[in-house]
Amino acid sequence: MPLPIINSIASWVLKQRIHQIELFLKYPNEVQEELLTNLIRSSENTVIGKQYDFDSIKSYDTFQERVPVSSYEDLEPLIERTRKGEQHVFWNEPIKWFAKSSGTTNAKSKFIPVSNSALEDCHYKGSKDLLCLYLNNNENSQLFTGKSLRLGGSKQLYEDNNTFFGDLSAILIDNMPFWAEYSSTPSNKTSLMSEWETKLLAIVNETKIENVTSFAGVPSWMMVLLNKVLEETGNNNLFDVWPNLEVYFHGGVSFDPYREQYKKILPRQDFKYYEIYNASEGFFAIQDLNNSSDLLLMLDYGIFYEFIPMDTFGTSNQKAIRLAEVELQKNYAIVITTNAGLWRYLIGDTVRFTSLNPYRIRVTGRTKHHINVFGEELMVENTDMAIAKTCKLTNSEVIDYTVAPVFMNGKEKGSHEWIIEFRKQPENIEQFSQLLDENIQALNSDYEAKRYNNMTLNQLTINVARENLFYDWLKNQDKLGGQHKIPRLSNKRDYLEQLLLLQIK
Repeated sequence: MPLPIINSIASWVLKQRIHQIELFLKYPNEVQEELLTNLIRSSENTVIGKQYDFDSIKSYDTFQERVPVSSYEDLEPLIERTRKGEQHVFWNEPIKWFAKSSGTTNAKSKFIPVSNSALEDCHYKGSKDLLCLYLNNNENSQLFTGKSLRLGGSKQLYEDNNTFFGDLSAILIDNMPFWAEYSSTPSNKTSLMSEWETKLLAIVNETKIENVTSFAGVPSWMMVLLNKVLEETGNNNLFDVWPNLEVYFHGGVSFDPYREQYKKILPRQDFKYYEIYNASEGFFAIQDLNNSSDLLLMLDYGIFYEFIPMDTFGTSNQKAIRLAEVELQKNYAIVITTNAGLWRYLIGDTVRFTSLNPYRIRVTGRTKHHINVFGEELMVENTDMAIAKTCKLTNSEVIDYTVAPVFMNGKEKGSHEWIIEFRKQPENIEQFSQLLDENIQALNSDYEAKRYNNMTLNQLTINVARENLFYDWLKNQDKLGGQHKIPRLSNKRDYLEQLLLLQIK
């Protein structure tokens, strides 16, 4: 069948989903309430369902009072029982898949349960909806006349007690429908290679001869791959390699610090960027408009959402609220209840709502990755945007950075200490430092108040990282490639001290 016809059929099939999306756009709170009821009813006879007497829970208020908000450590004993073969512990379906995730803050691995419902009705549904929304906004798209270059995790699947664990991307690839594999590159074999540096070259060699029309992956690692493509092919921009490129689907870290770098290697004004928000625990939100930074919260993926205001998070006054109660431009920690048996699970991300009709969000950071040592409430969203603005003003480019507090010592005031690795260093690092400080103040009034006349905080300081410092740090942590990322902000100095030590080796 000719490729244009395949493209037309695929586009038509995917766009049929628009009518269902319109339903939860029209009745968002009702869809969420019904979903919670279904999740509770379906799990009445599980271990956790009997523990909290799901049979008698008839309202959200009762659910909230009876079932506690949980971290991974709280749920780990139940998850371990399932990993050893016991079923119907926290979900009514057999669970044999576990997404192994170690994150950036804890060396200990987490094993996130992935049910068949989560695979079909969340992860794969999210991937299809991403294409649906993109195609609905771009009627002339030729996406399916070529392939999508995907850059996922680097780990194989492992079997243990008749259950399987590995990177989420490995689980998705192993269960991938044939049409998805047909339209993707590199091959599954190459995608699942464990050793990042070998895998990188294999992807370049395999994909440079394909007709690639889209990319999908984390911006930091995708940039490494795309620069390698240009290096290996000797081209100046990616359209010389793949002339039919039209969109980059990205997620995992903020795109702001990398936007200008992508524009340089993708120098077409009509090239599109579409952001997604997903994790091992689920697929949560999708950019639903061209040229937007807001993500539509997807409400019918088997995930019930609650939110804890960050101004009370971790205090005795902490209280989760449902979607109908959220307010605009306020930072919230996300709590999810899922169709894989995660009950009132704190995933560690923070968001703020930019629209309530429909519900659109921006990811602002991590509950553990912010700095509030001096009452400055600094979020990753603030520093990412400030870095992007400062780089534009100074004609510089950043690869990665991390920030930690300098604690008060006697009469010495506190401050923030940065370590930044530049792809293109500014001519004047002192000027860069001053502009960065001013841009953060413009974005964050709490930081501005603490900086006023150096009242509490002195001006930030910057260490310029040596070449490949962050890469070497990740390599030492066995975190090259995939979804792994640098912890941007921390209330402690652990990451910064490790990097400074590695800097001089």
